[in-house]
Amino acid sequence: MDREEKYRAAMVLGAVGDAMGFKNGEWEFTYDGAAIHQAVAARGGVAKLNITEKNFIVSDDTILHIATANGLISDWPDQETLFKNIAKEYIQADSNEMAGRSPGPTTMGSIARLRPEKPQGYRIPFSRSGGGCGAAMRAAPIGLLFSRPDQLRKLVEVSIEAGRMTHNHPTGYLGSLATALFVSYGIQDKPPREWGAGLMKTLGNAWEYILKVGIDVEENKTHWGYFENAWSKYLELRGIQDGKSDPVFPEKYGVKERDEFYQSVSWNGWGGASGHDAPMIAYDAILGAGDSWEELCLRAVLHGGDSDSTGIIAGSAWGALHGFKNVPEANYSEVEFHDSLVKLARKLCAKCAAMK
Repeated sequence: MDREEKYRAAMVLGAVGDAMGFKNGEWEFTYDGAAIHQAVAARGGVAKLNITEKNFIVSDDTILHIATANGLISDWPDQETLFKNIAKEYIQADSNEMAGRSPGPTTMGSIARLRPEKPQGYRIPFSRSGGGCGAAMRAAPIGLLFSRPDQLRKLVEVSIEAGRMTHNHPTGYLGSLATALFVSYGIQDKPPREWGAGLMKTLGNAWEYILKVGIDVEENKTHWGYFENAWSKYLELRGIQDGKSDPVFPEKYGVKERDEFYQSVSWNGWGGASGHDAPMIAYDAILGAGDSWEELCLRAVLHGGDSDSTGIIAGSAWGALHGFKNVPEANYSEVEFHDSLVKLARKLCAKCAAMK
């Protein structure tokens, strides 16, 4: 498959997953997955969903997905400049594009505190309530720019710093790392059964970076274990701790059972609303869907949890792996910001190839 197609699919299908899961705020805040599935069936199924600005606007997730990409493709001679540029893009997105898109209060409150014109003005104080999914849902472009195995260190550093611009808590910013890492694995054609084990290994790199930077070390140490323990339990449940075995799913794992499982791994009962479980639910769907776009949507996008956030992560990572394979054109060809997403994908692909 053409490498640039994988980039285009990651950017575009991420937005599709967001728009479909959001459904103008209707499906994101419908807490019964079965009711959503019934509504989709009444429209003729996933393949018949015409994802356009008129019918399915994107949420704040895609706006910040685009903002992250804009920061990454900007001119930055060093990472300090990159972090300031990303912060500037978040501020601009907050000012211009959020009306009607249900932005999260943690994200918006944190963006209001950014001062990128000042030294390290992209940093905010540590927050005990910063464990939400707002960092994870916008991190896919980081995995596209730093998609090569030899770029892992940069992926770790940039995903953490971009994440803790709004979610300065390990549960929050490690979600950013997970999303970026999974997208990079998709570009690399790494089998999904290996992704979870790869994440657990990469957490060691993440902690080394926290120690190296030396900011909020004690606070991070205190709260580090929640993300790691949640993922360890999940991988054990699916039997994929070693990254070599195929995942094991319950014999009965329909929409009702998935809703119950997503709630069980959540922080407070809304599956996908936190930094640990948004990429986890997306990953669970990728493992179960294989190369079926429709099955991915049924599992990762159309459920009773924070469906736009899990949708953008799953759509991006699945697209990075499979491209547009068997995705109905009606689902993506007129998604809001389509042309801008394609242009950003091409620039990210070219910049990655040019980086040493």
